[in-house]
Amino acid sequence: MAVVSLKKITRTICTGLICAALSFSPQLSFATEDSAVTVNVNMARILRIGSPAATVIIGNPGVADVTIQDPQTLVLTGRSFGHTNLIVLDGVGNPIADLVIKVVGSQRGFITVYQGSSRTTLACAPNCQPVIMLGDDIDYTARSISSSSMVASSANQ
Repeated sequence: MAVVSLKKITRTICTGLICAALSFSPQLSFATEDSAVTVNVNMARILRIGSPAATVIIGNPGVADVTIQDPQTLVLTGRSFGHTNLIVLDGVGNPIADLVIKVVGSQRGFITVYQGSSRTTLACAPNCQPVIMLGDDIDYTARSISSSSMVASSANQ
C-alpha cells in the first residue's frame, strides 16, 4: 500500500490521530506508517474525526475492524497482529482520512508460558488465570472457552 507523506507541520499536529485539522487544508493529508494508529489485539479504541463519516473501509478485516458509533466517532478493534489501513469517506464518497493501523500485543499483566512448541497466556494480577490470546495452543484455548462458557451458563440458571 502506498501512502502520501504528511507535511512536517501536519505530521507534528496529527501524529497518531485522526485530526479535525484535516479539514483546514483543501488537499487531504494521509498518515504514514511512522504515525500509525496503534490498538492492542482483542481491544477496542475510540477514534474521533473532524468530519462526518459515511463509510469506513479496513484493508484487512482479519487484522482490525472498525464501526461507526456516530458520524464523528469510530470504534477500532484489534483482531490479529499486523498492519492494515483504514479509509474514511464522507457522504458523497470523498476521502476524509487514510490511516495506517498497527495491531500489537499488550504485555502488561500477562505471562506467556512455553512448553515445547505449545504456548499459553495467563493474566496474573494478583493470581494467575487463563486468558484467550491469539497464538496460544488450540487445546488450551478450547478448554479456556469451555470453562468460561460453563461459568456463564451456571450464572444464568
